[in-house]
Amino acid sequence: MKKTTKKRCIFFGIICALLIAVSTWYSITYNDSRLVEPMNFSEYVFQAKDLPMLLSGVFLALYILYLFIQLIRAIVVKKRKETGMRSTRKLNPKLGLFGFLGFFGMLGFWTYSVDKTIFPFAFFMFFGFFGFFYEGKMSDTFMDERYQENKLKAQFTANKIALSIIFLAIIILGRGALLGNLEYTLIALIIIISLSIALETFLSEYLLYHYDHDEQSFQSEE
Repeated sequence: MKKTTKKRCIFFGIICALLIAVSTWYSITYNDSRLVEPMNFSEYVFQAKDLPMLLSGVFLALYILYLFIQLIRAIVVKKRKETGMRSTRKLNPKLGLFGFLGFFGMLGFWTYSVDKTIFPFAFFMFFGFFGFFYEGKMSDTFMDERYQENKLKAQFTANKIALSIIFLAIIILGRGALLGNLEYTLIALIIIISLSIALETFLSEYLLYHYDHDEQSFQSEE
């Protein structure tokens, strides 16, 4: 990602945070905390005083969409660069510590009990960041034919395992409501899909590291 794009993301993020802070203060002070405290949206009636919170919410959604688009672009650029590279990128194995962000997914059980919010369960995907540890271990590795074969083999195995878990989850959960509650079924499905994505991300790096070092150990023994 270019420096100008990073600065733009930070700038928009600061504006977004300020707008949310100001609109939240306005709602608490002058609008009886509407759209701040949990409320029943099935009975919601628009009021002019709701505009600050609604506009800040729209801006937040646009900002998240913008970040998603920039992420996709960065991934595409990275893939293009990798095709012309002869060695893997240099990465600090300590970045694998970001995998602990996955534990924020546990917040979903609390937010669901408070206001039925289930979005935090998606944080379980961040467990996949533990794979950065193994990717960092293979920094600046020459990408010969053996490496490319091991990479495809690792990705295929990781994808097969993750898709198998998702397939079984859909078959089992699709038969009826979990514990007689459709919301529990949706939560279970989100958790399983998030953990499956994390597992696929982690396994693709772990298996690649495992295959590569096993072959090197075998060759050194010979």
